[in-house]
Amino acid sequence: MLQIYNSLSRQKELFTPREPGKVGMYVCGITVYDYCHIGHARMFIVFDVLYRHLQALGLDVTYVRNVTDVDDKIIARAAQNNEPVDVLTDRFIDAMIEDETALNVLRPTHEPRATAAIDQMVALIDVLIEKGMAYAADNGDVYYSVSKFAGYGKLSGRKLEDMRAGERVAVDHHKHDPMDFVLWKSVKPGEPSWPSPWGEGRPGWHIECSAMAKSLLGEQFDIHGGGMDLQFPHHENERAQSEAAHDKTFANYWMHNGFVRVDEEKMSKSLDNFFTVREVLKEYTGEELRFFIVNSHYRSALNYSTAQLDAARAALQRLYTSLRGTLNNANAGIEQSYVDRFNESMNDDLNTAEAFAVLFDLAGEINKLDSPESAQATKLANTLRALGDRLGLLQADPEAALQGAPAKSGDLSSSDIDALIAERNTARAEKNWQRSDDIRDQLAQAGITLEDAGGKTTWRRS
Repeated sequence: MLQIYNSLSRQKELFTPREPGKVGMYVCGITVYDYCHIGHARMFIVFDVLYRHLQALGLDVTYVRNVTDVDDKIIARAAQNNEPVDVLTDRFIDAMIEDETALNVLRPTHEPRATAAIDQMVALIDVLIEKGMAYAADNGDVYYSVSKFAGYGKLSGRKLEDMRAGERVAVDHHKHDPMDFVLWKSVKPGEPSWPSPWGEGRPGWHIECSAMAKSLLGEQFDIHGGGMDLQFPHHENERAQSEAAHDKTFANYWMHNGFVRVDEEKMSKSLDNFFTVREVLKEYTGEELRFFIVNSHYRSALNYSTAQLDAARAALQRLYTSLRGTLNNANAGIEQSYVDRFNESMNDDLNTAEAFAVLFDLAGEINKLDSPESAQATKLANTLRALGDRLGLLQADPEAALQGAPAKSGDLSSSDIDALIAERNTARAEKNWQRSDDIRDQLAQAGITLEDAGGKTTWRRS
């Protein structure tokens, strides 16, 4: 029985789909004006793991993750680059998909772009105005009237009075209340715009997700997810406008993944500790980065460092080493006791740290066996691969994963290493132990570990 920590109630709750056997899940995607960073990668991977787990439980999941392709930052970056907005966004959407592929992230069921849902946004704003929950100002903007929604602040745990008291920005005289937020922005020179009953303009950020979620999942659905930074104001505002428009609960469960920190400091461009996925993939594989992210509980803060990634690389190598030489025979069955333990961990609010313990126990049992090709080794290896796949891991050929590609220019290539091993084998056959040891030392200094077993030599990058 799956338990999910609901950000709205601030406690774990038994997950009960609205419709038996089916799940509607909406996750806020990224604003595409730059390359994806590690924070984006965590969001992609966390909800990919949830998607995989829900499917493994036999549920039919409709997974929606939007793309924000019109926004102040996008418009500013396009102007800075002197290029059309759609050219900029198309380029970074392609880059996002490349990064997701490298991280073995499954594509969602639907990936709507905000600019393709303008009509739905206009219709939703119109409903809010008719209900007296929004108003058109004389400058052409449309605002949501926060004070008219009784439950505002419940999701983020904030009180409206305290938020007003803490307001430090200049008050927009077009607003009825400093906390009111924009639903529609009137057109500005040089910006993309669309027609509306209130004049040419473009949507505010918050209305986008409400409209796209309703269009693809209905007025009410099961799970709404995203990074913890979106809990306020984005998700608070989504909830307020959707529930005011439809007079029903918007999402039954709210899930938020934790922040990414770098050497115990918050990741920030201003601190110059900001890493894109592409930068990290120059030194580490996508699977190593994914292992690092999944190894921590999704709600905890994640501390990014090269030491942590090195640890992830070593741990992943231990798992692949146990699979080395085993047969990949899907008909050999699985060890159900490990699957049950894995499911128990994952059903506890996606406790991936405990789930990994099951994987390492499996690897340990494989390593105890005399032959990696035995029936029991095959069954255990099948189980390890199947459970690894639930986390998006361990699907590569073990030899290829352990040997990998050179991390940096100047590293020894696979052919270079194989040639040195062949030379070492010749030296050993001739009992030239000094040359054999020299080659082993040379390879060790290059980060190559040799393993002599069963009359042959295998290697991996350390």
